[in-house]
Amino acid sequence: MRTPMIAGNWKLHKTCNEAVELVEALKAAVADINDVEIVVAPVFTALTSVAASIEGSSITLAAQNCYPQESGAFTGEVSPSLLKDAGCRYVIIGHSERRQLCGENDEFINQKAHALAAAGLGTIFCIGETLEERESDQMYDVLRRQVRLGLKGLDTTAMASVVVAYEPVWAIGTGKTATDEQAQEVHAFLRALLKELYDEKVAAATRILYGGSVKPDNVDSLMAQPDVDGALVGGASLKAEDFARIINFE
Repeated sequence: MRTPMIAGNWKLHKTCNEAVELVEALKAAVADINDVEIVVAPVFTALTSVAASIEGSSITLAAQNCYPQESGAFTGEVSPSLLKDAGCRYVIIGHSERRQLCGENDEFINQKAHALAAAGLGTIFCIGETLEERESDQMYDVLRRQVRLGLKGLDTTAMASVVVAYEPVWAIGTGKTATDEQAQEVHAFLRALLKELYDEKVAAATRILYGGSVKPDNVDSLMAQPDVDGALVGGASLKAEDFARIINFE
């Protein structure tokens, strides 16, 4: 059985005080939930404040990005070990906003995956196609490339700490969501691809999240799909009530 994960990517929102206020409200709302892994990913500046706030709770901390070097002359970057020191258990890599806005390619994302594995951190590895790629029948080729190159060189031990997040780019922040059937189709494809690249055990154990305008009113049907193991939530994770409802999916 794969434990569901509901992760909130707060993106570039919330001051330290606002982040603590949000997570305190969330703690109260999900205090009795023990069958879902709950993850929040604040901005870098709020990590230690949120880490202190969630200590002893069922909520886990993630960072939104990292740099694939431990130290050195890399102005403005943050290493996996520093994120671990700040209280993080996971790091998000490969998000479409990093790929599109910051020019990150599969090879660079793969370096991050290896750096996170070496640091003993879990990876939330994002992939997804654009609307143009979907409509031109390139979707599966794009996803196959992103998975093959992004996870290249990671062995089965490292894969035990990897969570895959499928986020169709056309559904992020647009209000559009893949239908339940579309999400299941892609998740099943990804699980089959993991079996091809690794083995049945890795494919069966790896959690695959859906991301892309997940909201309280669509999470239940998405989570009912057999290969959807959770959600990577954007805007709806910025409101404790909405995020708690998503975590309390039925």
